Amino acid sequence: MAQAQLRMIWAGLGALTLAMLFMSDAAKWLIEYPEAWVLPITPWLNAAMDWTVAVFGPAFKAFSAVMDIPMSAVREFLQWLPWSVTLVLLTFVAYAVSGTSLAIFTFLAVLYMVVIGYWPESMNSLSLVAISVPMAVGIGFGLGALAFFSDRAERIIKPVMDLLQTVPAFAYLLPILLLFGFGPVVGLIASILYAFPPTVRNTMLGLRRVPDEVIEAGLMSGATMRQLFWRVRVPSAMRQILLGVNQTTMAAFSMVIIASIIGGTADIGWEVLSTMRKAQFGESLLAGIVIALMAMVMDRITAAAAIAEPKEPILNEPLWSRYRMWLIAGGLALFTAALAQVFPALSAYPRAWEIFPAQYLNDAVTFVVVEYSDAINTIKSVAFFFIMLPVKIGLNETVSPFTWGFEFTTPLRIGYAAIAAAVILWVARSKGSGAGVAVFFAAMLIYFGLTRMPWPAIVAVAALLSWQLAGPKLAIGTALSLMFLVVSGVWPQAMLSVYLCGIAVLLSFALGATLGILASEFDGVSKVLRPINDTLQTMPLFVILIPFLMIFKIGEFTALLAIMAYAIVPAIRYTEHGLRSVPAYVIEAATCIGCTRMQRLWRVKLPLALPVMMLGLNQTIMYGIAMLVIAALVGTNGLGQQVYIGLGDGDFGVGIVAGLGMAIIAIIADRLTAAWSKGRQEELGLEAE
Repeated sequence: MAQAQLRMIWAGLGALTLAMLFMSDAAKWLIEYPEAWVLPITPWLNAAMDWTVAVFGPAFKAFSAVMDIPMSAVREFLQWLPWSVTLVLLTFVAYAVSGTSLAIFTFLAVLYMVVIGYWPESMNSLSLVAISVPMAVGIGFGLGALAFFSDRAERIIKPVMDLLQTVPAFAYLLPILLLFGFGPVVGLIASILYAFPPTVRNTMLGLRRVPDEVIEAGLMSGATMRQLFWRVRVPSAMRQILLGVNQTTMAAFSMVIIASIIGGTADIGWEVLSTMRKAQFGESLLAGIVIALMAMVMDRITAAAAIAEPKEPILNEPLWSRYRMWLIAGGLALFTAALAQVFPALSAYPRAWEIFPAQYLNDAVTFVVVEYSDAINTIKSVAFFFIMLPVKIGLNETVSPFTWGFEFTTPLRIGYAAIAAAVILWVARSKGSGAGVAVFFAAMLIYFGLTRMPWPAIVAVAALLSWQLAGPKLAIGTALSLMFLVVSGVWPQAMLSVYLCGIAVLLSFALGATLGILASEFDGVSKVLRPINDTLQTMPLFVILIPFLMIFKIGEFTALLAIMAYAIVPAIRYTEHGLRSVPAYVIEAATCIGCTRMQRLWRVKLPLALPVMMLGLNQTIMYGIAMLVIAALVGTNGLGQQVYIGLGDGDFGVGIVAGLGMAIIAIIADRLTAAWSKGRQEELGLEAE
């Protein structure tokens, strides 16, 4: 489609949207989709689930009973094993794959679990991961290989992976409970479903990236198709596959608390959940740090194994040399186990030696809340009345003596329209008509509010934007997906979710990109931010809520801060990575022509790093949507709240429709940002990420 035609269509759509807004009082269906038009999707889904449970329920429960055997065995083994043996083995593995620094970190992390008094609970959680990760990796590798060999299978598998990674885990807890019953195995199944997609994607990617000359060499040596796969393709793709294993491991750890909700196991996830319900910040934080440390240790070990150079085979190498690491590990384990028999403290850590500073943390939070209550309330009120409400319901409904201190009179409305028109004209002249149209829609959104915008206009805008960025296929998919939200009756909840997540994403990306720029320019800032990012990304989502809940109480502002704390990490990391990845010769050329440091940053580095930064925006959006369900615990409305309603009422249809709604928003955002990033990279002549 020609640019001139696109501009005319955008202008026409803007005028049509404005007309619909003025007609909305007479034609209320433009804003509120009539209940009589809603399709009975929820009853259909409930009927299908009832039939599935009646027909296949016994088979699933039998599978659950079978899977309970290895889970119980691993759990009992880890509880029987002296803590000192586990500490020594993990420390040695860390040293073997990465060296002294990781070994020291692993030693201190595991020792924290012992000293804080959460060792039995930690081992119960580790047993879940120890079973779920190998199963998830096996399933993921099999599906990834199938998608590599079959285009038809890939067309089915990829959208399923998108759904599994974007539908909130809570949405499919109910069908798992109905099929498998209550117990630890239910948590295992939920963990596997959430954790295996990264292995699928990385297996497909790794197998596709095997160089053609490697395949030709294997064929010339007479390898069969099976030998070519197992002895050529898989070893060559192993590094990428191991990166998938790393991501799968992290995903499994992120499910620890959710698994404890439905698993009924006395694990560390249950400790976090139970203390959070009692608003015990100190206890919840100390338990949450255990999960974060476990995830960090496994992340570092698996990541180091993934990037390690493969060892060259040695002809006629003795067995003791080939397996010396295994032999050393076994020897250390036996020696430590023997010491534990002599010194009982190495087997069962004495309660009297435990350190549990939860009360100090609780007192610190109480001090902040009491001493800085005025500042806290001011921050909360300003953000809510001057940022959040205008986006939600518009200036027309927000501005009043109670909120802004004055009435939104007719002269003020005319003044807003005049300022908006002037800004639109200035932007259109200086930046182009496309930017002017974008400012026009933004001005309408701020005046009327997202939740009061006509649903046909939002569907049309999203479809046209998809067409402009990626063509008719994405436009049709976007329109149909959004219409599903409309006809299923969850459009109002979807707009509330978009409003909250949209503000959080914009603020997170603005702040995160700023911090990422500073980290790329100053190594000291990067060193400070790295452990903070690691902690935020591995800390359980429930725990992130606690400090904001204690300080700002229940409300949308608390949810906004919690979403931002989780979603800011990819914005920081991708911005720093993009800026540090700008080729050195480009920077040298800019320096040679006399560019200052700021000119190099704004005119050279940032334009070249923008595609990578957009990938960071993509991930920020995905993280923000993932946090919406957790944020619903502190009083927000939207699709996240609908998921909880479905889970609490045992209504599969309500929960899964809301979950699909969140997945639709996430997938559309993913496709749009990915398409923009790809187009930008092509303009700059860069390889697509």
